[in-house]
Amino acid sequence: MAYQMRCSEDEQDAIERVPAQQKPAYMWRPWGLLVVGALFSALIGTWLVWFSIVVQRKLNEEDIRAACHRMMPDTADRCYDTVVIQRGGVRR
Repeated sequence: MAYQMRCSEDEQDAIERVPAQQKPAYMWRPWGLLVVGALFSALIGTWLVWFSIVVQRKLNEEDIRAACHRMMPDTADRCYDTVVIQRGGVRR
């Protein structure tokens, strides 16, 4: 037993005359959530890439310093500077 609402002819005409451009606000909500979700995902992804680059640079710096300290303990800083310059990244 399905309930069916019956409209008079005047009500049916009024319903049909409603312009298609007047969409309710809830129609935009899924698109808004999709845009906000995409922006949030892009923000988190960008931060993760930046964080991984920072961690990788720090680990590389520690590896270079340790290798220079093992090979030339008395001039480890100079060795580190030379290696960093040769690799093309001056970070001081």
